[in-house]
Amino acid sequence: MTTDLFPVRVHADYQTEQLIAKLGITLLECRPGLVIGTMPVTGNRQPVGIMHGGANAALAETLGSFAAWLHAGEGGQAVGTDLSCTHHRWVASGLVTGVATPLHEGRASATYEIAITDDAGRRTCTARLTCAISRRPRRR
Repeated sequence: MTTDLFPVRVHADYQTEQLIAKLGITLLECRPGLVIGTMPVTGNRQPVGIMHGGANAALAETLGSFAAWLHAGEGGQAVGTDLSCTHHRWVASGLVTGVATPLHEGRASATYEIAITDDAGRRTCTARLTCAISRRPRRR
C-alpha cells in the first residue's frame, strides 16, 4: 500500500491493518478541493455478485475524510460524523471511481459530496460526508 498521497501519516503499528488496502482503494489525486480514488468490484461484492453498498460507503468515507484532513491543515485532524449514501445503480465488474469535492469547508466542520461512477462514467452512488475539524495537534 502506497501512502505517498495520504494527507495524514499512517502509524507504523497500523500499516498492515488499513481498510483501504483490503478493499483495493487507490488514490489518484489528493489535493485541497479534490480527492479522487478507484476501487475494484472484485473482492468487494455482495453474495449476489454486485458491488457491496458498504464498500461504496468505505470508498466515500476514505475520499471525503482525506479531503477533510487536507482542509484541517498541518497538525489538524478530521473525523467523520455523518455519512449518507444513495445507490443509483449496481455495478457487476470493473472499477468504480470516486470524486470528493467540498460542499462546505468551515473552521469546525467540513462536508463533501462524493460521486462514484462506473467504468462507463455512469453515476452509481452519491455520498455526502460531514467531518468534525480540529486544528489542534493530535494527542497520542
